[in-house]
Amino acid sequence: MYADDNISPTKFRKNPRLVLRWIFHRLTTSWRALPDFLIVGTQKGGTTSLFNYLIRHPQVLSPLRKEIKFFDSNFFRGLSWYRAHFPLKSKLGGAHALTGEASPYYMYHPTAPKRIKQALPSVKIIAILRNPVDRAYSHYQHMVRVGHEDLPFEEAIAKEVERLAGEAEKIAVDPTYPQYRHIQYSYLERGHYVNQVQKLYCLFPEENILILKSEDLYSQPANVMNATFAFLDLPLKELGKYEVFKQGTYRGGMESKTRQKLVDYFHSYNQQLYDLLGMKFDWDK
Repeated sequence: MYADDNISPTKFRKNPRLVLRWIFHRLTTSWRALPDFLIVGTQKGGTTSLFNYLIRHPQVLSPLRKEIKFFDSNFFRGLSWYRAHFPLKSKLGGAHALTGEASPYYMYHPTAPKRIKQALPSVKIIAILRNPVDRAYSHYQHMVRVGHEDLPFEEAIAKEVERLAGEAEKIAVDPTYPQYRHIQYSYLERGHYVNQVQKLYCLFPEENILILKSEDLYSQPANVMNATFAFLDLPLKELGKYEVFKQGTYRGGMESKTRQKLVDYFHSYNQQLYDLLGMKFDWDK
């Protein structure tokens, strides 16, 4: 039996109300819903902003936390543990509401999409994709900021293949295998969106998948949110102010020659994605 990481003396001292709320949720698990939608990625693509905009809709009720990370890091805890994070079915029904969560590692994780299909065959999938060059650099800067990366950017991306060698395969066969290397050092590989989106299309009906462009979320948030509400069969809702959540800041930028190298590197992956989706994101610059 694995310890429940939502209950610990440290967490109780820090936020006793949240721990007591979790205990209540666990006691009422059988009366709770499973999610209607999942935001599955991409990391550093705007999932936090998108999720926070969604839960401002009166017919979208939030789970206990945005990132439950069940289908990747916490799958061994079981579906009952996952269900306990969501609202009561009666509360959702009374409000004619939906619920969902956003765990941006799901789309890139080796087995999460298959796990999602098995547990939630009718769930609606939302993926928000960012220019893979910008995403890679933002990811790198985040790892530096939290103390998990000490190499210069150019060295870090040069060592990526070595760092990731065999990690996906080990994760796929052992749900308790540590995933930190696969999460932390996948600066470039996580931007191979065509491979990840193709996997989603193989598992779910096309009408259950919404692909969004991260840059559009910030340049025209009302339009993107209306498209998202329509996808979820929700009434359109004007949210007013669109605050940017978890916007990373860092000094300096990528060297121009490095940027051009990555633009060239991602060109074929991007073109394959455009062909798959029948739409162009204009990332080749």
